[in-house]
Amino acid sequence: MDLDTRIRASFARQNMMMTLGARLVSVAPGAVSIEAAIRPDLQQQLGYAHAALAFAIGDSAAGYAALSVMPEDKEVVTSEMKVHLLAPAVGETLIARGRVIKPGRRLVIVSADVYAVKDGRETHAALLTGTTVPV
Repeated sequence: MDLDTRIRASFARQNMMMTLGARLVSVAPGAVSIEAAIRPDLQQQLGYAHAALAFAIGDSAAGYAALSVMPEDKEVVTSEMKVHLLAPAVGETLIARGRVIKPGRRLVIVSADVYAVKDGRETHAALLTGTTVPV
C-alpha cells in the first residue's frame, strides 16, 4: 500500500478527528498536515479556537508524520506531547503541520506547528513537541 493511502486509511478511522471536522491536507515522508475549521462549538469563551483543538490536530499531525516513516506493520502512539500556546487562534481555520525531528526504532521525536488562518494570513498559534512510540 502506498504511503498516502496508508495514512489516509488510518486517519479515516480516527473518530476524534471526524468529530472535530478535521481533514488530512497533505502526506509526505516525515511530514503531515491536518486542518480544521474554527467552528463556534470549538471556540473558547473569547471566540478563539480552543487550545484542545490546536492540541488535537497538532498531536495527530505529528503522530501521522511519525507513522509515515514506520514500516507498514507498525503503528505509533504518543507517549508525551508538550504544547506551547503562542498566540490566540483567531480566524476561520487551524492548520497543523507535523514533522519528524528524529526517527528511531523505539522512539520517534516529532513536532507540529499550528497556525490560525484568517483572511488568508497565517498566525503561529501553537508549537507542539513530543515523542511517539512504535507499536
